[in-house]
Amino acid sequence: MAKTKQRPDTVIKKTMPDDKPADTNTTKAKLREKLTDEIIRKTEPLDKRFKLFDGKGLYIQVETTGGKLWRFKYRFEGRDKLLALGKYPAVSLEEARKRHLEAKEQLAHGIDPAVARRDMKAARGRRLVYSFELVALEWFGIWREDKTEKQADATMSRLEKHVFPIIGNIPITEVKTPDLLRVGKELEKQGTLEMARQIKGFVSQVLRYATATGRVVIDQSPDMLDDLMTVKTKRTPSLTDPEIVTGLIKAMETYQASKDTKYALLLAPLVLVSPGELRKAKWEEIEFDNAGWVFQFINPKK
Repeated sequence: MAKTKQRPDTVIKKTMPDDKPADTNTTKAKLREKLTDEIIRKTEPLDKRFKLFDGKGLYIQVETTGGKLWRFKYRFEGRDKLLALGKYPAVSLEEARKRHLEAKEQLAHGIDPAVARRDMKAARGRRLVYSFELVALEWFGIWREDKTEKQADATMSRLEKHVFPIIGNIPITEVKTPDLLRVGKELEKQGTLEMARQIKGFVSQVLRYATATGRVVIDQSPDMLDDLMTVKTKRTPSLTDPEIVTGLIKAMETYQASKDTKYALLLAPLVLVSPGELRKAKWEEIEFDNAGWVFQFINPKK
């Protein structure tokens, strides 16, 4: 005849309150004891699941398969509820007590620990889903509606090459100033002024879109990108070789940029002024009949 497993004496006294232990000081001391790692480790499963109590609603449930699961039984708004705290030994006795204490503090503030955990998991899931790249792609789908295919392709190419590899996988809620600085540093290495201006605009629009759609309330204005993503330029010598100048002008004619930038590039070799002077040109200075531009030079150093 098969022998039935018996519970250890310490387990019987801790998990079977219906039993009436001997009225001795030793037995009373054991009943008042909290769990220890030794007790948990040595406790073997039985034909039915049972519980080892640690106090104040915290206990470990021993399954018939041998699994040992931490549970916290509590009441909230007049109802009995149960919160899973993990599996032993992955969640140690010390960690279980820590989680138990955190749950009790939530209860003290009128918060249901089970609901708080559910909301936290949902928020974590949203952060993972809404990466910067995914939000940018959603924005791009709306932005491109009134753009030409050429403009849309160029924009996506810039995002894929200069932005997504750096901050694309970061959750949109966690995009911070250092991340934007990294994008600016990469553009600074390349020295691409016009590209930097365009990408700065794209990133700014994505952040505004994320705010408008409730994905994130950013703690810095997208306008700060003006300071974060400014490309430092280096002085270069003038071009004097006719062949090089000819190649430069041809490159200007095919360069893909905004209309203002494109026209400024085509005008520059005709008027031979600095970029600043060209940018500040006024319509009243243009003589359309004579195909000329008359302006008064002001020395900025005086």
